[in-house]
Amino acid sequence: MPRSPGLSPRSPGLSVRLKLTLSYAGFLAVAGALLLAVVWWFLLRYVPDNSQGLLGVSPNRYLLVRTFAPAAAWAMAFLLAFGLVGGWVLAGRMLAPLTHITAATRLAGNGSLSHRIHMTGRQDEFRELADAFDTMLEQLESHVAEQRRFAANASHELRTPLAISQTLLDVARRDPARDRGELIERLQAVNARAIDLTEALLLLSRSDRGNIVRESVDLSLVGEEAAETLLPLAEQRGITLDVTGTAARTSGSAELLLRMATNLVQNAVVHNLPAGGTVTVHTAAQGGASVLRVENTGHPIPPELVPTLTEPFQRGTERVRTDEHAGVGLGLAIVHSIVRAHDGTLDLATRPTGGLVVTVRLPGMP
Repeated sequence: MPRSPGLSPRSPGLSVRLKLTLSYAGFLAVAGALLLAVVWWFLLRYVPDNSQGLLGVSPNRYLLVRTFAPAAAWAMAFLLAFGLVGGWVLAGRMLAPLTHITAATRLAGNGSLSHRIHMTGRQDEFRELADAFDTMLEQLESHVAEQRRFAANASHELRTPLAISQTLLDVARRDPARDRGELIERLQAVNARAIDLTEALLLLSRSDRGNIVRESVDLSLVGEEAAETLLPLAEQRGITLDVTGTAARTSGSAELLLRMATNLVQNAVVHNLPAGGTVTVHTAAQGGASVLRVENTGHPIPPELVPTLTEPFQRGTERVRTDEHAGVGLGLAIVHSIVRAHDGTLDLATRPTGGLVVTVRLPGMP
């Protein structure tokens, strides 16, 4: 197998199968020697020794030793050979599952994540290792597929504003008499959208890595700050924005948690149609968890659409906006990533009369 560049070279050693074989043979040899020692200690030492010239004493130790020693030597040789052969066979059978696991590891190392071991038989250490390896491969395959899908979607989304900018520049070059003010305004809007998308992608990548600095954060204060920031937008759309609840402390990044709450409130305000609806931000400490719930009125959402709302660039029906608050389709995806980085859970549920209820549960603090 090719050695990875990061691994230091190692001198070749004995295989595990050979080590087990030598261990089995050595154990049998030691056991046989101990058995012979016991025979000598408890039997032969009580037999009279003929070395003093005693006549008429039969059997004697001298004769027994001459008779017993060759047989004992052959027995020891047989035990050693039997230990080597039997140990080699038994070690091969015992290590056979490890061979399958090694083969699957090599396939995974070559980029094939779809292979599974699916080890059969009763539960033992190798079966537990194989099941854990299959679970790891399944999660890794899902993560890689998600990253590839995200990269493809991000490339597509970033290509759109760049293509629009290129088109506007081509039009300006072909028509020098065109109004420069309108061109600059449109370029500025497209550029701002590209910047928002890039910042959202960077934030999503940062929260996915999970390398955050934790501190004590009160979700009630985070919810109030997010609501205060988006209050002008809610008033512009004729939406009532309420903040209720009690203190709910958790451990995490204040910046990321504020972005999480802001995304939730902005999503609830922007997609709250028709005008005149309500958005409620509620915080509470429940059962050792800190809860942030954002509820909004609006059009009914198909239940089959709810699981896709946290996917990047999934805006869903009745969710694509064309105004200045259209977003980039990463709002709930960023929320989901931030919640996951803080070891929490995110629950989305539709309201019977229309709208959405988003509940965030994070580990609480006293």
